[in-house]
Parts: sequence; structure tokens; C-alpha cells
Amino acid sequence: MLVIGVDPGTASTGYGLVRQIQGGELELVDYGVFTTPSDQCMSKRLVKLYDDLTTLLTLHRLDSGAVEQLFFQKNVTTAITVGQARGVALLAIAQAGVPVDEYTPREIKQAVVGYGGADKIQVQKMVKTLLNMETIPRPDDAADALAVAICHLHSSQTRRHLEESL
Repeated sequence: MLVIGVDPGTASTGYGLVRQIQGGELELVDYGVFTTPSDQCMSKRLVKLYDDLTTLLTLHRLDSGAVEQLFFQKNVTTAITVGQARGVALLAIAQAGVPVDEYTPREIKQAVVGYGGADKIQVQKMVKTLLNMETIPRPDDAADALAVAICHLHSSQTRRHLEESL
């Protein structure tokens, strides 16, 4: 099962592709960030993000996708722009015909580290361990996107087990 995780933002959107192979082992496929020029108007930045995501989605036969949900922000302007990037990510994935779910930062930390209050470095170290990476993935947005993908794989595996037991 190949999934994409997305950590949305207008300046930088992280993506991570992770495959779950037999026995539940995780395999890193690809990760990185899409950036947009800060001097462009928001509509052009959102189009660039959409185009970048769409291109990536056409390169892989994805089974599923996940996007990090917006958490409460004190800065309303930041919350709105992140929300716009989330919408673009959800749209791009859905238009590619890929089922997509959303997870809160707390759910992601719980799934990856086992503790919903984990800090960023704990999540990054666990991502490194779970994906057998030599170093912590950089930049942070890419590491966060990989955590979203891992969370989704763990959550969907749990859902499958529950459905099979009913």
C-alpha cells in the first residue's frame, strides 16, 4: 500500500510517500517540499502548489493519501493561508482519484511516537527509525509529511483489523 502524507503550507508544503510492505514494514519511497515565492500573489502560489502536487501524484500509483488538519493558530492570517494550502492539497489528491483522510497533529504524534504530546524532535527521530533512514529527514515540513503518511498507514491498518473482526 503506497500513501502520500502532506504537511500543508503556502511557503512550504511537505510531502512524503511511504509504502507498507508485507509484515507491516514501512518503506520510504520519496519525500521533499514544494515551495512558492513569497513575492507572488496568493492565487499564483496556490496554483503552483496545485501543479506541483498534481505532477507528483501522476508519477505514482497511490492507494491513499492523508493531509494534516489545521490546528488552532493565534495568528489568524497564518491559519487562513495554511487552510488555503490544505484545500489545494485535498483537492489535488481527490481529483487524482485517491481516497484522502485528515489527521490532527495530536493524532499524528500518537500514531508515530505513542504519545500525543510528543515534541517535534521525538517525532523526527521516530520517523527516521521507522523508515530506516540514516539521518533525520529535512526540512521539517518533509519530516512532518512523512509522519502524516506513517500515521495514515497505522490508522488504516487498525481500521482494517477492526473491520475484519466484525
